[in-house]
Amino acid sequence: MRALTGKKQIAGLVGWLVLAYLAAAVGAVASINAAEFYESLQQPAWAPPTWLFGPMWTTLYGLMGIAAWLAWRERGARSALVVFVIQLALNALWSWLFFVWQLGAVAFVAVLALWALILVTLVMFWRLKALAGVLLVPYLAWVSLACALTWSVWQLNPQVLG
Repeated sequence: MRALTGKKQIAGLVGWLVLAYLAAAVGAVASINAAEFYESLQQPAWAPPTWLFGPMWTTLYGLMGIAAWLAWRERGARSALVVFVIQLALNALWSWLFFVWQLGAVAFVAVLALWALILVTLVMFWRLKALAGVLLVPYLAWVSLACALTWSVWQLNPQVLG
């Protein structure tokens, strides 16, 4: 671990949390009418209820920020953090692809790429600090569900999600 003062530690934690929640905000702007749009789509029987998405994503972004902070504190974290930021940007983009632009195929490819980048980030973080990798496991699990859900909703609604 790098030698960082208490103030730098706190500033780092706040910075990574702000970055994570900034990505959440970018996605949220695209999701302003997401609940209404999502509920208008035909969905698989196993789709989570709409109300669950907000609390889940709020929790996951917090875990992402903490994981990035834990990795940031370690020597040699730069490449892992670059991958983290790329996957964070792709995460924010997905909401625009699906909810605003209604591009089902592109959103599906994007969520698959997101899943792969999360896995790479998880492994890279784990190698730096095991807890940083562990904190991304729920995120990977949720995006695994998102992959299946994106595919299913796209396939059930080709007229809307072309």
